[in-house]
Amino acid sequence: MMVLKLFGIIFFCCLLSPSQEVLSGLSCAVSPRAIKNVLSDAIIHNGLIHQHLQGLVVPNIMGEGGQLNSPTSITDLHLIKVWVPRLSVMLLPGIGVQLTIGAKLQLRGNCLVGLLSELIDILVEVNITANIKCTNFESGTFQVVTEDCLCILGAVKIKVLSGLLTLSVNELVLRQLTATLPALLCPVVDIVMNLVNIHLLSTLNAVLTVGRVGTIHYQLASIPYTSGKFLGLDLDGVVKQVGGTTIPHDSSPSALPPLLGRLLLLVIRESFLNAIVSLMLQGPSQTFPCTPDAFSGANHLREAVWTIAPPGCSACSGSSPLSIKLVLRGNPLITLEENKATVKLSVLIQLFSNRLDGSILNFLLLKADLGLNVRVSIVGGRLVLQLALGSTSLSLESSDVGISNISSLKPHCSSLLVETLVPHLNGVLGMGIPLPRVLHIPLVNVDFQI
Repeated sequence: MMVLKLFGIIFFCCLLSPSQEVLSGLSCAVSPRAIKNVLSDAIIHNGLIHQHLQGLVVPNIMGEGGQLNSPTSITDLHLIKVWVPRLSVMLLPGIGVQLTIGAKLQLRGNCLVGLLSELIDILVEVNITANIKCTNFESGTFQVVTEDCLCILGAVKIKVLSGLLTLSVNELVLRQLTATLPALLCPVVDIVMNLVNIHLLSTLNAVLTVGRVGTIHYQLASIPYTSGKFLGLDLDGVVKQVGGTTIPHDSSPSALPPLLGRLLLLVIRESFLNAIVSLMLQGPSQTFPCTPDAFSGANHLREAVWTIAPPGCSACSGSSPLSIKLVLRGNPLITLEENKATVKLSVLIQLFSNRLDGSILNFLLLKADLGLNVRVSIVGGRLVLQLALGSTSLSLESSDVGISNISSLKPHCSSLLVETLVPHLNGVLGMGIPLPRVLHIPLVNVDFQI
């Protein structure tokens, strides 16, 4: 189960300490269970460690002893099969991740004991433990270093076709493999972890398009933070319009509440969300005529304007062809409170007609300050915001025909906005805000809280 919370910030999927600060526009904390699943997929299920172990060649084993005290030599030892049945992860506070890989290797070579030569199969269980440390953070990326790699051999089974092997040969093989395998396997782990790091960093450094209006560049803001319970990843997002203009947002730190027992936590700050919504809601004005088949709210508004027009106004004839124009004014402002999310938005409502000389007669120019209630959902890995009109406050900007009292227009303006503006905004926001698939963990079964 994952959780999304709106807390002056939006969270989805949770596991984070209340003392951990968010240093950016988007942050996530990943549980040890999730990290294990991610690494298992990358290292084992995708065959990465198998691929890099295939070229493993073990040095020749030479020694005295064996049947009739004859010298023993085992040459051309190479890996023919590998099983990796288990992988475990432990978080090391302030250091990184301790990775333990349990594997079983099947080696094959030529065995010469005295004058007897035949194929030899060696089945050896190994347990590799290594500390993986994040370092050298720069421009959203970091390197991983494998430290304190320890390779412990378990059971060793040796088989030749004749079956003529003595205990001394078993001891020789065990002694030599104990001395040589760590130096062979630990570098493989280091190579594999660097490849995994490059692969997983791509999920934290992604440019995602927002329709045709711009992009969000998600990027790691600081080096990963580890505690005993989670791996914390702080992401920042650069919001850009088409053409490259950046929409700024506040990325100052913010403390998070304790949200334990979840797979993944993502956080979108209120200011970051404002920048994204400002990007999405940029667009042309809406203009439509007040004809009989127009929106009922538009016609009702026109009829209401006739009733408040000054007496003797020759330009206010009911037969004058009128149009209505809706223009967003300024940027939207999202406010997140406990169990509530709202968008504050200002829109200019202009009721006008075109004169024969080409000029415009402005019957009425109103400013409507709207309070829109927000419903949040995750659809297809995107954060979708849907709006519903909650409150409307009207003020008069200007009127070329002398209208001054607009108190009776509020219900008609609200009806107009519900019929025209709100569906338009929801159509734009319905495309959703693209979210990074952090560490390839899908956003499914997401719960929301504010």
